[in-house]
Amino acid sequence: MHTPLKTALAAAAVICATQAMAQVTFYEHDGFRGRAFTTNGQVNDFNNRGFNDRASSVIIENGRWELCQNARFDGRCIVLRPGRYESLSAFGMNDNVSSIRPVDMRRHYENEIAQPVAAPDYDWRRRANERVYDAPVTSVHAVMGAATERCWVEREQVGDRGNANVGGAVAGAIIGGVLGHQVGGGTGKDLATAGGAVAGGVIGSNVGRDNNYATRDVRKCENTTSGTPAYWDVSYNFRGQNHQVQMASAPGSTISVNRDGEPRQ
Repeated sequence: MHTPLKTALAAAAVICATQAMAQVTFYEHDGFRGRAFTTNGQVNDFNNRGFNDRASSVIIENGRWELCQNARFDGRCIVLRPGRYESLSAFGMNDNVSSIRPVDMRRHYENEIAQPVAAPDYDWRRRANERVYDAPVTSVHAVMGAATERCWVEREQVGDRGNANVGGAVAGAIIGGVLGHQVGGGTGKDLATAGGAVAGGVIGSNVGRDNNYATRDVRKCENTTSGTPAYWDVSYNFRGQNHQVQMASAPGSTISVNRDGEPRQ
């Protein structure tokens, strides 16, 4: 066989081997849980695989891959290195992947994510032909998210009502006293006179009084917590040994584990 032909075949074999090793697995939920979809090559439209806008986490076993929001690599795209990405929310791509393709390992990409997200304690994928068992859940604790500050703006009225009208108060008291003196007789007349003077004074003091009101926007804040737990701390027992794991959703009475007690989905 000619040397150039041998070289070409060897290069083709290397390319094929690289593509065969390159594998990406998407999961429907955070933490590599739920329905999974695996590909070894380019997928132009996830609709054709029944997985459009469903991916929430991903494991890239080899190669670098470009994930795009729209079919045929349109819209916003990111490039991911090999790693375990427990949640695509960190990149704004949760339930928002519609196409994927391998990219050149030697090139630099502006939209490449520098480092993969830290791997969880367990890889929850069930291996081929792996037997699973039901482990009873012994305790579940819902852990709420950190308090967040909620702020808003309210419009408030501020200012004062100006100075009292002293002259008006005096005149009003005199007039009110005169009018009150004409009511009733004896002690009742005295009470009516005094009451009329007081009422007239109050009314007179407000005559011509300036109302210097203004409005301003006031920012107010309060701390709130979400009604949904951030995660669940779950304890379970398998073959006499206690285990603990964090889950994104509340478990049932049992969880699936392998023979070593590791969770499986």
